Amino acid sequence: MLANVDPNLVQKPDLPQRFDESDRKKLKEQTDAFEAIIIKMMLDKSLKNDDPLLPKDPGRDIYNSMMNDERSKQLAGTFGYSELLFDYLTERSG
Repeated sequence: MLANVDPNLVQKPDLPQRFDESDRKKLKEQTDAFEAIIIKMMLDKSLKNDDPLLPKDPGRDIYNSMMNDERSKQLAGTFGYSELLFDYLTERSG
């Protein structure tokens, strides 16, 4: 901790003190969306299909990206990142 910083001058984020059900639902949707982004990045890296024996089709990269995007949306909320982030944010505000 910095010795010269006055703790009264440090700005704290304006978080609501208590989440109502609507806020909790919106926050859960956002943490699921964040998890979907992480899953899509993992899928894009792990399912890279650079096989020299198969010819490169013009739309294959686009199709694979769209397929990974849909997979990530379906898997969001099941890996645990979303739940950890949701719990962390709700604990901080309460």
